[in-house]
Amino acid sequence: MNYIVLDLEWNQGESGPVAPDNDIPFEIIEIGAVKLNSDRVMIDEFSELIKPQVYKTMHYVTGKLIHLKMQELSFERPFDEVVKNFLDWCGEDYVFCTWGPLDLFELQRNMAHYNIEAFSDRPLAFYDVQKLFALEYDEDKKRRALESAVDFLEIDKDIPFHRAFSDAYYTAKVFSRIHRSETLRHYSYDLFTPPIDKEHEIYSFFGDYDKYISRLFPSKDALLADKDIKRNVCYLCNKASKRVVHPFSPSGKFYLSVSLCETHGYVKSKIRIKKTDDDKYFCVRTRKIVTEDVVEDIKKRYNKLKELKKPVNPAKGPKTSKRKKKDDIIV
Repeated sequence: MNYIVLDLEWNQGESGPVAPDNDIPFEIIEIGAVKLNSDRVMIDEFSELIKPQVYKTMHYVTGKLIHLKMQELSFERPFDEVVKNFLDWCGEDYVFCTWGPLDLFELQRNMAHYNIEAFSDRPLAFYDVQKLFALEYDEDKKRRALESAVDFLEIDKDIPFHRAFSDAYYTAKVFSRIHRSETLRHYSYDLFTPPIDKEHEIYSFFGDYDKYISRLFPSKDALLADKDIKRNVCYLCNKASKRVVHPFSPSGKFYLSVSLCETHGYVKSKIRIKKTDDDKYFCVRTRKIVTEDVVEDIKKRYNKLKELKKPVNPAKGPKTSKRKKKDDIIV
């Protein structure tokens, strides 16, 4: 098996990331990649510019970053030709590696614009090298910029940054320095193609946490009411656990809850709800064993939100705090 270390450069409209037909907010204008063998030794490379078809003006930030002008791209091949050549170059047996989680999603969105089939009929497993570096080298597990990681590892900077091939090249260099097998267990999933049914759902165990990517639901309410989503069990022993903190949304972006397993202790569950372009819903749920200190912090957040939702007492006057939406706490 080979590793395809990929990086992209893309352009967008001058007024922001909104396309004329609203299905390609970021148009890819360069593909760069490095092919590594199973020992993570570099064996081939790919680099090609792309003639724009959607955005005819270079966004000033993009142009400043990659030092390219539209005139330089006008004689290149269009995306559909370049990406087919790229996919042929990738071969048959490979895993994608990227710096951060965005490139594969945008690549497949551009492919869909040109009616090119996505890589998989379900979420695609890949290596997010930025995340792997944080797990391997940073105690606080913060995501670094690529050049910061290169400096940390004292990798020679022999070509400039901020072009597709050069960033793929440096990402490959960093990836080759990830040595621990427990780090390499932590692959990520691109969510461009969510699971369409139970057969395509994703269940993954990473040692210190698990991940579940649900099938599609017609509405957010239907998703939250589903028995598989609500099921309250320990991910380590699959036994029923006692709910300690009911699901609530501290920010509207995700839902938190805590349960107590008699064998393994406190289990924190985090659910992020995703909406597709055709107005369907799925979720990504992660569960992890946590300490009592973490549980106490979650309880404080839950109680604070619950206090904000108390009805106003006319005798005391209205509260000054901002009220939360009614679905921020699920009972």
